Amino acid sequence: MPPPRPFAAALADPALTQATFSASFGATAPMPPAFGADRSAAALGDISGHAPGTQPGSIPLRLIAEIKRASPSKGPLYPNLDPAALARAYARGGAAALSVLTDGPFFGGSLDDLTAARNAVSLPVLRKDFIVSDYQIYEARAAQADAVLLIVRAVSPSFLRDALALCQALGLAALTEVHDEADVETALACGARILGVNNRNLKTFETSLETSIRLRPLIPEDRILVAESGIRDRRDIERLCAAGIFRFLIGESLVRAKDPEAAVRALLDEDGQGREELGGGAPHGH
Repeated sequence: MPPPRPFAAALADPALTQATFSASFGATAPMPPAFGADRSAAALGDISGHAPGTQPGSIPLRLIAEIKRASPSKGPLYPNLDPAALARAYARGGAAALSVLTDGPFFGGSLDDLTAARNAVSLPVLRKDFIVSDYQIYEARAAQADAVLLIVRAVSPSFLRDALALCQALGLAALTEVHDEADVETALACGARILGVNNRNLKTFETSLETSIRLRPLIPEDRILVAESGIRDRRDIERLCAAGIFRFLIGESLVRAKDPEAAVRALLDEDGQGREELGGGAPHGH
């Protein structure tokens, strides 16, 4: 089985030291003992969120583009989409990593979707699912996922702590999802290194970027922060950048885009030209 691709490195700033990059890619440079077997975490280095007010374009943006067939709030999006074709479009557009929904009942996904996407591109791939057992983490590794999603609210603190340790032992990165201040406290206490702030209210399904902006100061500078959900256009990206957030996981607006490659480019566009809403119409080739 090939080693995991360095998920954390895909979200890192390019100013990391060469020694850190060497460790993350399994070269001969010595790996700090605290990083254990998780080669993805070796790419952390100085990847802190930057001070609020930093201008977009002065810090490289990192986008995790999502592949999903449906959602609980919107129902079927594109049940017949081709994960491999969509993955290639995202990669051409400049995505740093992929997120693939493998949950069947709510999102219409499967591990087959993850495998198809990973085989199509060289980007790291996150398994996004409701992970509630060790078996699912081993299953993700067997399917050649490079990272898994762990939702603080879905598990006990003891399971979260053990799951993070298991991911490290298997060489997997873990994106730990939080929704509020209490979740952030739990995630940090359990040792989470990559935190994803879900901007969606799980009761109403409404989204607000204020969630990420509010929680940003609570996350230490040596952790990776990813804003999730509710990011629709370049204006949203710029609003988050102004708050010191430069990493994003974006799903529905990309899946629904007529041209997913162009949609990714529009979101990452440093010239401010990608300001239109991205949704509407089936993706080309799907």
